[in-house]
Amino acid sequence: MGYAEYGNPTGKPVVFFQGTPSSRLFHHPDESIAVSLGARITTMDRPGFGLSDFQSSRTLLDWPDDVVELADVLEIDRFAVAGISGRGPYVAACALKIPHRLTAAAIISGIGPIDAPGAIQGVARIRRLGVTVARHAPWLLRPLLWLVSNPHRNPERFFEQINAQSSESDWAILAQPQIKAMLIENWAEATHAGIRGFEWEALIFTRPWGFRLEDITMEVHLWHGEEDASTPLPMARYVANAIPNCHATFLPGEGHFLFFNHWEEILAVLVS
Repeated sequence: MGYAEYGNPTGKPVVFFQGTPSSRLFHHPDESIAVSLGARITTMDRPGFGLSDFQSSRTLLDWPDDVVELADVLEIDRFAVAGISGRGPYVAACALKIPHRLTAAAIISGIGPIDAPGAIQGVARIRRLGVTVARHAPWLLRPLLWLVSNPHRNPERFFEQINAQSSESDWAILAQPQIKAMLIENWAEATHAGIRGFEWEALIFTRPWGFRLEDITMEVHLWHGEEDASTPLPMARYVANAIPNCHATFLPGEGHFLFFNHWEEILAVLVS
């Protein structure tokens, strides 16, 4: 299992889950935010991404066990978890399965169940195609990803392609050189050993999650941009309404990458 750490090495622990595809290299470029708030940020490569071995037949509910194993190795007893984009379900799985180990949980621009009302309404065409193939012709998913959505083959092309329908607020963020460079390096590292992890994760998202959001008992914080063109707003509202104790913040004028504008606010909640 590959991992990286940022921020204050002796600070309050926050285990951060990145988007899809992504790796341990994803982080906020302004590390002074985590340092000033006294946060120790640990990012993990999920199975099949970056340095982590591929794990066949894994489910969302396998992930909390991986998180606990790494926390035990790092001698971290209790910690917060946060996940962005495709990592929303992973945060939910941790909140359900290991609430006794968590101090806080946050879903940022996170996806919800594909069968939720309005789940893929307004989603970019290439993402809708991926969902359709994963649900109805999964044997075609790997060649499709290799041809169309493999960031390791051409990181610059992938950057333009995956963000083609992003909002203006997102492009203002993506145009920042340090953010663009970090994302391109992160995406390329995620798939440097192949796309099996990417393929399996796409299948996970389009199948039943194996648990109900309604069964989560701990408080979960949620942030979502009202101009998010990658994760539809109805999907986020469904998640917010389904989790019984969800503190949701919907941000006008923000898109999918609100993390970069609101990290200090989010992190302050996670370490409070």
